[in-house]
Amino acid sequence: MQFEKIKGLIVAPFTPFDKKGELDPGPVADYAAMLQKNGLKGVFINGSSGEGYMLTVDERLKLAEKWISVAPEGFRVIVHVGATSIKESYRMAQHAQEIGAFGIGAMASPFPKAGRVEELVKYCEEIACGAPDLPFYFYHIPALNGVFLPMLPFLQEAEGRIPNLAGIKYTYESLYEYNQCMLYKEGKFDMLHGQDETILPALVMGGAQGGISGTGSYIGRSLVGVIDAYNSGNLSAAVAHQNFAQEVINVIARYRGNIVAGKRIMKLIGLDLGINRTPFQNISDQEEAAIKKELEAIGFFDQCNRF
Repeated sequence: MQFEKIKGLIVAPFTPFDKKGELDPGPVADYAAMLQKNGLKGVFINGSSGEGYMLTVDERLKLAEKWISVAPEGFRVIVHVGATSIKESYRMAQHAQEIGAFGIGAMASPFPKAGRVEELVKYCEEIACGAPDLPFYFYHIPALNGVFLPMLPFLQEAEGRIPNLAGIKYTYESLYEYNQCMLYKEGKFDMLHGQDETILPALVMGGAQGGISGTGSYIGRSLVGVIDAYNSGNLSAAVAHQNFAQEVINVIARYRGNIVAGKRIMKLIGLDLGINRTPFQNISDQEEAAIKKELEAIGFFDQCNRF
């Protein structure tokens, strides 16, 4: 099967909760409109940034329905359907196809961990066949699930067994491996870059066309700026946008990363998405004030996403 390759950036959005930690889909419509306004091409929901593994299956289904119901025209919704239960993953994949999602994806299960490429391919194969008409993206993020398997052998093994395999969301540090996957069979698979701090090197070395961004919810304008400037031949502007993104990432790294600090930053730019679920330690009011001060010092509020 042949699928169109994604050009531009898809965002991995945060899941909105209320003050008690219950799912609150209310902000999703404004969220989607804001992302599109700032140049983002769609969302990859219920993944790591969205605390997907802390949601119940029913919550994940409900959230997918909400995103698809409010998505602007041409705005892609890819649904992460990975779970420790393959039956639940299959059910969520079926549901995504039924409600009109653009595609589905799944990371490797954190338990039990796939120890061989063959095991990982089998896991993905059983999920992907739940939505045979949709592109399936494997979400490679070994820092979260501990599955450090090589991706080129994965593509080689999976291409003959998963007809709707579209590519990989590649969230790992090895630009060499990323490039090798890009080159495989003259770029057969869509390699969506997943590390916002190295978008520019991926463009230069790997010929990336698209990516899935965690920090794009609030610095999407700058990340899109990296791609646009590079594509127009303005390397100095691309470098400036990339370096600014790294400055922002340096801030969130001091406050428990994107899932925690990034979600609170959304409140600072005008969209309160609530708290994080346990076991995440939520940002305190004092930390929020400190984050705001550090962001002001690097000119964040002049370059962040706009409503």
